[in-house]
Amino acid sequence: MDFEQIKQQKTEEINLFLKEFLPEESGKEKVLYEAMNYSVEVGGKRLRPMILLEAYRMFGGKDNAARPFAAALEMIHTYSLVHDDLPAMDNDMYRRGKLTTHAKYGEAMGILAGDGLLNYAFEVMSDAVCEQGINAAKAMGILAKKAGVRGMIAGQTVDLLWTGKPQTKELLDYINERKTSALLCGALMAGAALAGATDAELSVLEQVGVFVGLAFQIKDDILDVIGDESKLGKPLHSDEKNEKNTYVSLMGIEKAEESVRDFSKHAVELLETLPYENVFLKELLWSLCAREY
Repeated sequence: MDFEQIKQQKTEEINLFLKEFLPEESGKEKVLYEAMNYSVEVGGKRLRPMILLEAYRMFGGKDNAARPFAAALEMIHTYSLVHDDLPAMDNDMYRRGKLTTHAKYGEAMGILAGDGLLNYAFEVMSDAVCEQGINAAKAMGILAKKAGVRGMIAGQTVDLLWTGKPQTKELLDYINERKTSALLCGALMAGAALAGATDAELSVLEQVGVFVGLAFQIKDDILDVIGDESKLGKPLHSDEKNEKNTYVSLMGIEKAEESVRDFSKHAVELLETLPYENVFLKELLWSLCAREY
């Protein structure tokens, strides 16, 4: 099989075990679980859980111990998208070609579904920690910090505060190293931590994640301008509509595309300094600069 076929197979495997960790749709609050599950199951690249699982394998993990953390990470990522789509944030009605959670279930339930996914992610991880011990606790701590007030939420906050105002590239880097890179760093680091990686190795992976995140975000900015709306599953020019500063608005398409290639190259070169190898993971990181959605 070629890379795309293997990637699709891995995506399908993730979709299958994700269902095992989602809440049962029952009880008086059944609509909450329906909204949570809809948000996760509506689709997605499953990039973050895939990276977590591949980092686990790269450092010698061979069983399914990383699955609860991969599922939890996708819940955390999904909650962030649900809240990003809300009227008070980006006010988007479509994601992945389908109605956003608040558009389908109402704004209040959109807020609660996001809250539910974030909290449920930690229920799933804490259960795994009780079974697996110190490495699992370390992985959960990494994801908590990367998703938290000094990580993703910090990036979202600064992004919100500076929307519609002039920005420098340094400020945009600050935002995106937290808003986008943080969960990718968390995916690499948590997967490796579960398999017993050292602190020095985790530090290298953290920097890999920063480069990957910047490449990913710049590519997103490019696709928002020149992408195929049918493949993206959402309207183009949403950044312009929301008065967002982007790498494209700061440096233009050509230099932005060059930056994607450079950051992807730096990420792979740094990954190769580690005394382990995962060919698929390396190709996955490279593929970020060539994606069309």
